[in-house]
Amino acid sequence: MTPIRLTWLAVPVLNTLFQIFTKLGAAQLGNTGGMTWLENALTSHWILAAIAVEIICFFIWMTVLAELDLSKAFPLSGISYVLVIATGWFAFGEPIVGFQIVGSGLILAGVWLIAGARQA
Repeated sequence: MTPIRLTWLAVPVLNTLFQIFTKLGAAQLGNTGGMTWLENALTSHWILAAIAVEIICFFIWMTVLAELDLSKAFPLSGISYVLVIATGWFAFGEPIVGFQIVGSGLILAGVWLIAGARQA
């Protein structure tokens, strides 16, 4: 099994950060709609931070794909689901139910199994 590199873990962490910034930006903007909403979105520090994080994540993802097969690299992004649930609870006070905990465990187990799979 190939040892995990920090760049591999950066992708789900940055994806989670993107979701946090987008959530904060959306809360700031509300749902007014129209051109005013678009103008406010394009000048929101949270939305601009989300866009910057996504661009950085894209370039890190390119380096990950250069090192790993797509079939092993992409499941690593599944860690984002677990991180978003944990962050929603920690940062925003969102409730977590038992099924989310079980599902998160299954996701992590699946990522671990896929990442550890050897070529036949």
